[in-house]
Amino acid sequence: MSFYSIDDFGAHKNSTELSTAAIAGAIQAASEAGGGTVYIPSGTYRTGAVILSSNIELRLSPGAILSFSSDPEDYPVVESRWEGVKRGVHASCIFGMNLVNVSVTGGGKLDGNGGPWWEKQRNSPEELQYPRPKLISFDGCNRVTLKDLTLVNSPSWTVNPIRCQDVTIDNLSIHNPADSPNTDGIDPESCVNVRISNCHIDVGDDCIAIKAGTEDTKERIACENIAITNCTMIHGHGGVVLGSEMSGDIRNVVISNCVFKQTDRGIRLKSRRGRGGVVEDIRVSNIVMEDVICPFILNLYYFCGPRGKDKYVWDKNPYPVTEETPNFRRIHFANITARQVHAAAGFLYGLAEQYISEITFSDIDISMAENAVPGRPAMMSGIQEMNNRGFYLGNVRGIRFRQVTIENHEGPAFYIENGEEVEISGCQSRNTRQAEELVQQVTVAPSQEDLSGLEE
Repeated sequence: MSFYSIDDFGAHKNSTELSTAAIAGAIQAASEAGGGTVYIPSGTYRTGAVILSSNIELRLSPGAILSFSSDPEDYPVVESRWEGVKRGVHASCIFGMNLVNVSVTGGGKLDGNGGPWWEKQRNSPEELQYPRPKLISFDGCNRVTLKDLTLVNSPSWTVNPIRCQDVTIDNLSIHNPADSPNTDGIDPESCVNVRISNCHIDVGDDCIAIKAGTEDTKERIACENIAITNCTMIHGHGGVVLGSEMSGDIRNVVISNCVFKQTDRGIRLKSRRGRGGVVEDIRVSNIVMEDVICPFILNLYYFCGPRGKDKYVWDKNPYPVTEETPNFRRIHFANITARQVHAAAGFLYGLAEQYISEITFSDIDISMAENAVPGRPAMMSGIQEMNNRGFYLGNVRGIRFRQVTIENHEGPAFYIENGEEVEISGCQSRNTRQAEELVQQVTVAPSQEDLSGLEE
């Protein structure tokens, strides 16, 4: 027998009683037989954490709902990562560690019932002895498949593979309220060979975020060989985000054929001094964005998170280049349309001692919003709210713009502060609000002003 229905192990369909033990019994029986499919029939089943084993497929029938408890007691404490750092955390709603060949599939739904968790995070975080569960997380696993599921109301991040290899994520529909805290959609972290395709993501934080640990992460493991394609993304703080946890390096990422709508920011790279690591060899193509604050952000002065207000982070004077110095390089954007852009066409700002380098923009069409809402394109000290601005570049080297059009902007289409080898060819402004030169280039001396108290 390789097919194990949880009903045969005493599950409570359409009941307030938990079916945690029945699901665990079916998983154990399948595991003892060498593997198999654990089947969730149609109906609603209340449960605590589901801990999977190797060679197990957890399959949800269309019409099946796993409705997860909001009681912390139903989620054992395990050693895994939280925001890049290994520590005690509540096991995810579906969790596995050091497994091989594990899948969660089917046309059913996982409901994380995150409301009570979100309220504690907003109003009384001290009540959370351990970080909130994620909806699905696998740690240190090989060959992971997530397919054809609907995922809603995650207590925190929705899908978070950590230190995994050979991960396939396909045809997921992820829905968390736009105001729910830290409910990222899909966050591969220090993973190798990840394929994300055909997903719809509507969440309260980053839709997809690629991460590789922080400076406090002992294991420096790269997140690399990532392909993201054919996805639609709504709301959230960013469409696809790289960092700010990038200490283990992020490389070899392809993002293509996606639509972002009201995602605050489009493609966003963020880090700061102290993190170290390199983000390199990234290609982004065939993207349409609508109603975003800023389509392209590469920011090495990102100040959110622990120690983010230290002078070492925000100081615009150059520091020695060490292993703590992050680096963005070899990043390429092509065939992208952005409409109803509010703050700026793009924002690239490298460190005074480590310029952002080898960046290209080709065949880009950007139209600023007629009634733009002023906003800050990046979380960086000294940057004020702006609207209808062009590309804002600081501390950059080897940047090429080819066939880039910016419509309905104010001021120069390209403002360059401390830029070297910036090439602009075949670019044009349309319907500019103020008649100014296409390019304004300046050299700015570092400021000694203390900006550490700036509001986030």
